[in-house]
Amino acid sequence: MSPEFFKKWEHILEDVEKSKIPVSFIKKMILKLEGRKQHTINISTLLKQGLEPEEIEEVVNRKIMELDDSIINIEFVLNVPNIAATVQPETDKILNKL
Repeated sequence: MSPEFFKKWEHILEDVEKSKIPVSFIKKMILKLEGRKQHTINISTLLKQGLEPEEIEEVVNRKIMELDDSIINIEFVLNVPNIAATVQPETDKILNKL
């Protein structure tokens, strides 16, 4: 898939509510901390290491609890190629029926 294709998906995903997104669609989470510090949790790496989504959720929750007092914001970096590859075939099916 081309870079232009992914740019279109990035634009679509900007407005998506990210609190209920599947773990496999998240590339990484960046915990923004006080004092301009940050902590990154690389979800893609955890998936490649064989962790199940439930285990990743536990890792994330543990880290959030550990850093709770200093977290200012959480930024989600989405895995656009994975999302596009999953959603595009269904979109094509729907559009072909119109």
